[in-house]
Amino acid sequence: MSYRPRKLLWVCRAGALGLVLAFGVVSVLLPGRQGEGDAAFGPGDQIAFFGIGLLLAWAALQFTRVRVEADEHAVRIRNYVGEKVLPWQVVAAVRMDDGAPWASLDLHDDDTVALLAVQANDGAR
Repeated sequence: MSYRPRKLLWVCRAGALGLVLAFGVVSVLLPGRQGEGDAAFGPGDQIAFFGIGLLLAWAALQFTRVRVEADEHAVRIRNYVGEKVLPWQVVAAVRMDDGAPWASLDLHDDDTVALLAVQANDGAR
């Protein structure tokens, strides 16, 4: 079984596209150099501005990496930072509390691992 958030994927993809389009349009519309003494933007500034838009879009798309994959032996969790593989023997419970934004795993050592891929706003599947 593999699980990824649905709404988060669409929001992040739309946001990344909006960032690239907005920074692209603004970088083209930046005023060029017209005379001495006037503060203006050159081609290097325009390219850098568009590059910043690409970096921000890339950062927004990093939120789409979250995933949970489970089989009969283990559960693989990829959150925003890092990836964990936990055998089912260390898992005490899988919880989705009322009002919680995402599910979590309770482990036998009293630790909790967030399952950011299982979002409450996606509804039942």
